[in-house]
Amino acid sequence: MGGSKVLVIGGGGREHALCLGLFQSTAVSKIYCSPGNAGTAIIASNVDLKNNANLAVIDFCHREAIDLVVVGPEAPLCASLADELAKAGIPCFGPVGILANLEGSKLHAKQVMHKVGVPTADFVVLNADSDIAAALKSYSNNPWVIKRDVLAGGKGVVVTTDYTEASNFIESAIASDGKVLLEQFLPGEEASMLVVMDGSGYVCLPSSQDHKRAYDGDMGPNTGGMGAYCPAPIVTESVFKRVDEQIINPMFDYLSSLETPYRGVLYVGLMITDDGSPNVVEFNVRFGDPECQITLPLIKTDLFQVLMHAATDRIAELNVEFYNAHALTVVLASEGYPSKPVKGKKITGLDISIPNIDVGCKWINFAGVESQGKAMISSGGRVLSCSAMAISLQDAANMAYELISEISLEGSHYRRDIGDKGL
Repeated sequence: MGGSKVLVIGGGGREHALCLGLFQSTAVSKIYCSPGNAGTAIIASNVDLKNNANLAVIDFCHREAIDLVVVGPEAPLCASLADELAKAGIPCFGPVGILANLEGSKLHAKQVMHKVGVPTADFVVLNADSDIAAALKSYSNNPWVIKRDVLAGGKGVVVTTDYTEASNFIESAIASDGKVLLEQFLPGEEASMLVVMDGSGYVCLPSSQDHKRAYDGDMGPNTGGMGAYCPAPIVTESVFKRVDEQIINPMFDYLSSLETPYRGVLYVGLMITDDGSPNVVEFNVRFGDPECQITLPLIKTDLFQVLMHAATDRIAELNVEFYNAHALTVVLASEGYPSKPVKGKKITGLDISIPNIDVGCKWINFAGVESQGKAMISSGGRVLSCSAMAISLQDAANMAYELISEISLEGSHYRRDIGDKGL
């Protein structure tokens, strides 16, 4: 083992995936996770840093001689944690606050896309003085796409054909936020590209496809994500070339030219039209969840080296390699998720051994799980995800579903069609 110490910020399935990847690094001697969960506690030391307040994180990093901070969720980035870490001379994988606004403000992201020439849907900004009925009529030929202009934990977007639902959401968003975005609906198939980027260059991770709706067949309410798989067949070689030329490269040219370049992962949410044209649905400034759980395992190169190089503007110096394989994860959600998840239920059938993640392996990513003595208890809406990596997507799906069938949680539910589009 090497001598590097890493602090991972966050406590969900994404952060458990990050800790698992870092645990396998020969360069890492110690991992801390704040606040972490029952899964991260097995491979890292969970610490309570006062809701990851900037000063508490800085003090901890100095006290424990942390070499790298990896920020999982978006909120600490929008609160300028990376800025404060930079002032303290501590490398951070995650962009500074002004660049985190690519996720913190949908309007700001749209303005940047227009400035750079990135293809995206047309939109209007509505406020208290707007004629909501007229705006909805102008976009009435398709489902209405409405986006709050704030951090909303993945729940700030409504796509609906119901006029009343659309109107009510717009009115409530204006009342709480002052404004809201009404977008043109773009038909096509969604995909995600995660791009590790710094001032020197960028590396595109394998494309993935998330499943947002709660139930099979893309039915039910939107969630934070019920499963994902990668690579996504919709992102063919020709589509990827267009994504790179029309979206990623122009964004890199812009972000790397700033006084403080973007350092972290840029999540590019895509809508691919029938003719293969890519459009940006959204930017996020962190790894997606659950996309993180199935893209990180496909990175063959030491994960610590990837993250540290990007945090210090040296990603262009690293030859990042990937496994020629497929990965898939299925989320187990609590009863009542996403509206009113029931927590505090006992989980049985969990394998809590530390996996050596490789092709042909299946494992559990812990999210909303806490330990009470020897018992594992649900503590969130998305409780865990069962993941697998195999040579074929079908094998990965079979392994992940075999694993989730062994777990019991009263009232829980999961989708049984993750990866079907790819298959």
